[in-house]
This record gives sequence, C-alpha cells and structure tokens, in this order.
Amino acid sequence: MPVRPILSSFVLPFVFIATPLAAADEAPAFQPLFNGRDLSGWVDVNTSPATWTVKDDLLICTGNPIGVMRSEKQYENFILQIEWRHMKEGGNSGVFVWSEGTPAPGQRLPKGMEVQMLELQWLRLNPKADGSPNHPGYVSGELFGANGLQAVPDFPRGERSMSKEMRCNGVGEWNRYEVVCVDGVIKLSINGKFVNGMSQASVRKGYLCLEAEGSEIHFRNIRLLELPGGMATAEQTAPVIAK
Repeated sequence: MPVRPILSSFVLPFVFIATPLAAADEAPAFQPLFNGRDLSGWVDVNTSPATWTVKDDLLICTGNPIGVMRSEKQYENFILQIEWRHMKEGGNSGVFVWSEGTPAPGQRLPKGMEVQMLELQWLRLNPKADGSPNHPGYVSGELFGANGLQAVPDFPRGERSMSKEMRCNGVGEWNRYEVVCVDGVIKLSINGKFVNGMSQASVRKGYLCLEAEGSEIHFRNIRLLELPGGMATAEQTAPVIAK
C-alpha cells in the first residue's frame, strides 16, 4: 500500500491550521510612540512649530504656548511607559489619557484624565494665599479628570487622587512613569512602584496628549503596549478627530 498519499492527507491540514494559530499566539509587545528622530505619530493641537523639537533622541518641549500635542490614534486599554524631566524649578506638565485631543471650551487644555508631572519646587513657588507652601498632593503624580472627565479617586484630595508616596525626582533628574489604563481604571507607577489610581472614568477611550504648560520639559522612551479593548461604549469614547 502506498504510504505517501496517506501521510499527505494527515499532515497537510495541520500545516495550514498551525500557521494562523501560531500568528494568533504571538504576545503583544511594547511599541515606540516616539522614534527619537522626528514627531511622526503626533499632531500639534494648539501650540506652535517651535514648541516641540527633537534632539539627541529627546523630545524637547519649551512649554510655550500652553497647549498640547496629541497622538494620531485613540487608545482604550493599554500600558504607557514614559520618562520625563523638568529643566526648571517649579515646572508644570503632564500627559493626558482618554482625552478628546482638542481644547475644552474656553480652555487651552483638553478634556481627559491628566497624569500630573510637576517639579517638586512647584509647591514653594506657587504658595497658598497666606504664603505657605501649597498642598503636597499636587506633586509626585497626582491624577485627576480635567475639563469634565469624571472618575473616583483611590486616595482622594477632593475629586483628585494624590500619590501614597512622594517618589518623583527634582529638576534635571529623570522620572519614569508606567500608566496602566484598563476599562476606566488607571494605575500609576512612579520610578518603580505603584502609588496612585482612579476608577470608573467617564471616558475610557481617547487620545494621548503631551502637555506644554509654561516650562521646558524633556521626554524620552515613550512606549505603549496596547491591550484588548471593546468594552468602551460610544458615550465613553472621545469623538474621533477628522484627519
């Protein structure tokens, strides 16, 4: 009895089946959102051509005018890794997630979940009305819904959530954020430890925005691991911006 046809009839179907299964089993991987050469993948919203430049693999933001640069696409569930350093005492900036990617009415900044990036001396340089240092909850990764986004803070300071620990480094020193965003829950790790979070966000899919807010800040190693989505409703999704 010839053997070859029998072997072929069993082996060939498995060859065709194994190929798509192997592709489907490939694990998702982090992808760079900043290539170190230019601003590919990003769109200036309301700053200027001089606000954002690239030098020595760094994304440099002058801080002026106040406004944002947004990602070209929207994201729902993901892990964002980003490193940043302020170049001036009291510097102010941040990254928005689940953002509408356009300025809110009467504002320079958009609706979205802001992950605060404040230099530590901001408290001293922006005192309370009585001259005392401002509340320490502002710095070291405060989270809050900006311009209409609602969420429940893990560690409340009013409607905002302040970090459990002061973990950010000061002027000229690099900081590393890991921002985990899944189904309306956000968790923030600062320099290797999770210290803040919010949940039940009213917007759960939208654009990423990098913020210019008056002071020079540098970014590098911006990467994103996109996770499965699909649960965000139309009401929980930011409007798509026409190209």
